[in-house]
Amino acid sequence: MAEGDAVAGAGVRVSLDASASRTDAGALQAWLEQEQPLQDLVRRGTLHIEVRPSTDAAEEHMGSVWEIALRIAGDVTTVAALAEYTARAVRAWQANRRRVEDGEPPRTRVEPLDSDED
Repeated sequence: MAEGDAVAGAGVRVSLDASASRTDAGALQAWLEQEQPLQDLVRRGTLHIEVRPSTDAAEEHMGSVWEIALRIAGDVTTVAALAEYTARAVRAWQANRRRVEDGEPPRTRVEPLDSDED
């Protein structure tokens, strides 16, 4: 693999619990795209963020229906650093959502993507 090539499956996943709506997932995606340093990675094209239905059967059993995949498209950051940036941004989004909407925000989980995920 050449320097800068993407590693298949490299990235993190944010799983939202069953209380999350498609609107919550979209709002969190937009928030992540604007948070530093994630915003810089998105602008450079080295990070792709997408909302999708949950692909993990265990999560579906637990009630999670949405997830946000953040995929590294180069070697500009590590999965550990990306997970840290993402977790910090998710906590900020949850705090903001508490201020602007009624009720608790969805519970989330940030974890590395499986290496065989598309």
